[in-house]
Amino acid sequence: MRAWKAVASTLALSGADVAVTTLLYTHGRSGQDVLQDLRHFNIFNSLLDIWGGCLYRSCVLLGAAIGVATNTAYGPRRLRASRTFITIICLLMGIYMMVKLLLYSEVRRTIRDPWFWGLFAWTYVALAATFGLWQLLACVTSSREALGPGSESRAEAEESCDGGTPRGKREEAAGPTIHKLLSYTKPDAFFLGIASFFLLVAALGETFLPYYTGLAIDGIVVQKSMDRFSTAVLVMSLLAIGSSFAAGIRGGVFTLIFARLNIRLRNCLFRSLVAQEMSFFDENRTGDVISRLTSDTTIVSDLVSQNINIFLRNMVKATGVIFFMFSLSWKLSLVTFMGFPIIMLVSDVYGKYYKKLSKDVQNALAKANNTAEETISAMKTIRSFANEEAEANVYWQKLQQVYKLNKREAMAYTYYVWSSGLTLLVVQVSILYYGGHLVISGQMTSGNLISFIIYEFVLGDCMESVGSVYSGLMQGVGAAEKVFEFIDRKPTMVNDGSLAPDHVDGKVEFRNVTFSYRTRSATQVLQNVSFTLHPGKVTALVGPSGSGKSSCVNILENFYPLQDGQVLLDGHPINMYDHKYLHSVISLVSQEPVLFARSIADNISYGLTSASFESVVQAAQKANAHSFITELQDGYHTEAGEKGAQLSGGQKQRVAIARALIRTPPILILDEATSALDAESEHIQQAIYGDLQNHTVLVIAHRLSTVEKAHNIIVLDKGRVVQQGSHKELMEEGGLYSRLVQRQILGLEGAGADSLQPAARGDTAKSSGGLEEEFRIDHSLPAVAQDDYNNTAHK
Repeated sequence: MRAWKAVASTLALSGADVAVTTLLYTHGRSGQDVLQDLRHFNIFNSLLDIWGGCLYRSCVLLGAAIGVATNTAYGPRRLRASRTFITIICLLMGIYMMVKLLLYSEVRRTIRDPWFWGLFAWTYVALAATFGLWQLLACVTSSREALGPGSESRAEAEESCDGGTPRGKREEAAGPTIHKLLSYTKPDAFFLGIASFFLLVAALGETFLPYYTGLAIDGIVVQKSMDRFSTAVLVMSLLAIGSSFAAGIRGGVFTLIFARLNIRLRNCLFRSLVAQEMSFFDENRTGDVISRLTSDTTIVSDLVSQNINIFLRNMVKATGVIFFMFSLSWKLSLVTFMGFPIIMLVSDVYGKYYKKLSKDVQNALAKANNTAEETISAMKTIRSFANEEAEANVYWQKLQQVYKLNKREAMAYTYYVWSSGLTLLVVQVSILYYGGHLVISGQMTSGNLISFIIYEFVLGDCMESVGSVYSGLMQGVGAAEKVFEFIDRKPTMVNDGSLAPDHVDGKVEFRNVTFSYRTRSATQVLQNVSFTLHPGKVTALVGPSGSGKSSCVNILENFYPLQDGQVLLDGHPINMYDHKYLHSVISLVSQEPVLFARSIADNISYGLTSASFESVVQAAQKANAHSFITELQDGYHTEAGEKGAQLSGGQKQRVAIARALIRTPPILILDEATSALDAESEHIQQAIYGDLQNHTVLVIAHRLSTVEKAHNIIVLDKGRVVQQGSHKELMEEGGLYSRLVQRQILGLEGAGADSLQPAARGDTAKSSGGLEEEFRIDHSLPAVAQDDYNNTAHK
């Protein structure tokens, strides 16, 4: 909004405020002029102080308008910074108007003057308008032209005008988040109805108890009637029993509802997580994701369930209490409510701060949990480097960050309790003093005063509970926002293909594929890569580390989207295939296979809805895993442990190979799948390559015995295809492949004949320079192959 419009609105309101207040004040000053009223001022019947308050707020508002008009760059910023000041001014003026009403009623027991009620109502209208115009003046800088050098940006100004809520988070404010959370309880509408009914019954029963307490005291002190006293006590007993019974059912049903909510949230979050694209898991640490799934969902279910239960109970109870308080004495009720706006202001400030702090605590806890998860999962590596103490210190430092935030939470809570408790104490003393005055003056009975005081204590407890509920809800909302952020997240790569033919030949074509990972988008891992995998053929991918071999596997598995080009399966882009169908015809065995904490049989048949035990055994026999499995204590029912921790590296690879072979896949991908296997596993390759009529095999291997048998060898370097052909053709051609083989053979010769036996166990050959070769050598090669390599080395 333009500055001149805001200033004009301010001038108009200030003029109207002064004119209306002066008119009403002049009408009610009983013939006295202003000077005479000032000299003989009486707070009980003079309204000069109300008129003075009008002049004060008009001056404050005019000063703000002048400041904005003269300095549109910094004036609104100062108004936004002093928003608490104008809030306190308006609250104090509103409270003083209530005090004035009580003082005026002492002189005139029945106030029938319409001009007084007009002034009373107009004061509150003017206070609301004053606060609104202050907000309006604070938002003058919403246009970019009004901003001076070094001032806030337009987006920052708009955020400040919106109460300081970041623009991207406005839709996830506390109210909408709680509403969204409660929408997940729709399946429990029947239970919610039962809980709400008993909540209402319990709250009403508790509300009537103080009223009948006052009647019982009046029966003793005023009427001195045993019948009235006995009747009141009997009703109180029935109310106590009924409300206790209803409260128990209410609490139990609410606990059940939000336990179901917790299960539902965890299920929705986990389903959303497993549906995300692979880049999501590259960008988000496992510890952070697990923290959302465990810690945050627990916070949401516990805090929100407990606090919503308390909030609803206290709101219903407070409504009934307020009704009875006004029926007993409207004057004492006004005294009671004078302190509540201050308590609400404190709760609002504290709630906003606590919400921000709770998010920081959750983020710090997620980082600490991530460190713990990473350390525990890599315990062997940490122990091998004797780095336990350093990891413990890192975790301790992360916990110290959490502790610092916890201290800030404790201090904020301390200040909140101090301010709200002191305000309540002042209100209680005022009620007792003014109530005693009303009893002595005959305006209410002693029983009604006792009932009112009890109601005031009950209302104070309700407000205190609502205040603590607010902070608890803010903490739960902070955790819920993080949970909903993952639940509502839509995958950037959707597996929505529907193609599922009855037969797949297995021809794979890479056509001008260009690819980079989203986490490092500036680096092109593959650049214009083209090659073909033919059915019944074995194709090997070789090249230095980082050349893009594993990226080709990730693309073929449709884990990541391409930047350019296509990957075709039988002439159709792989993203057109149904997700489940595509991965039923493609099986991958990686260098570091992941096994699940289940039995070996379940790991081999993983992902298959129906697989006979005989097929599991046959696949294990082909993978040379049957012998070691039968030697285990429980055989095929032996638990593999977390990530296969109960098995050795070679055993895990054999189980993973069996898991791939049991599917008889048209396309088989072996990414260093035999790196941990010894020479005895040569017949595994026979199982893999023995019947290639129905298989397309892609091999990434450093064993030359595997590479030389391939029908086609594709050499990658820096994301490009630099050579392609059979082993013999590439050796004759020279180039990168030949150099890698030459270096490997020379490393073998330099090791000497005595080193052949230990090398047969799968050791990695070293060059004369001590550097690890790009290829791992399998020294258990056939003699013919060894002679071929030796002859090549002497050329």
